[in-house]
Amino acid sequence: MADSPSSTEEPAPARQTGARLKRDDWLDAAFQAAVEHGFDGVRVLVLADTLGVTRGSFYWHFKDHADLISALLQRWHASETRGNQHMQQPSSPDPVEDLEILLDAALAHGGADLGNMRFELALRSLGRRDAAVAAMLLEVDQARMALFAVKFARIAPDAKTATDLAALFYLAIVGSFQALSRPKAAHPTKQYLQDIIGRYLIKQQAT
Repeated sequence: MADSPSSTEEPAPARQTGARLKRDDWLDAAFQAAVEHGFDGVRVLVLADTLGVTRGSFYWHFKDHADLISALLQRWHASETRGNQHMQQPSSPDPVEDLEILLDAALAHGGADLGNMRFELALRSLGRRDAAVAAMLLEVDQARMALFAVKFARIAPDAKTATDLAALFYLAIVGSFQALSRPKAAHPTKQYLQDIIGRYLIKQQAT
């Protein structure tokens, strides 16, 4: 029995591989699968193939598929919360420049790497059929809107105008996400969108 590969040698590589892989390795693979295929494409067997491991190593870090998705959403939510908190303090004493910096950061999901942008679009699609995800997205949207309203209050004549501008600003950003996530031949450049949003929603409001 000691020489039997099935009884002693086969399980060892799976245990070692599972120990080598970190929880974030699985989360990174799940993130990329959601970017490329939506959340329906986040499947344990597919992720295991992508990572070059057996499915058994998945259970080193997660109870099941639902636990993986929950951890992925929590990681995204925590990242968005940190980013929102970081932007609370003015980046510039000039309110116009401060808003322009905020706009650049919001559209920074674009450019060469569209992963974050496409992940959020996939997440919003999931939110249409998952009430818990929809509630999380609503919380994130409200936090973003509150941040934008505070920033626009520095140039707007009153609180209602600041809130209205914040809503338009957010709609412009979300629309930019949709445009920039399309194939490159079909969408305008990030710089073009950034320029027109900055011109009409920021600079013209400060004059």
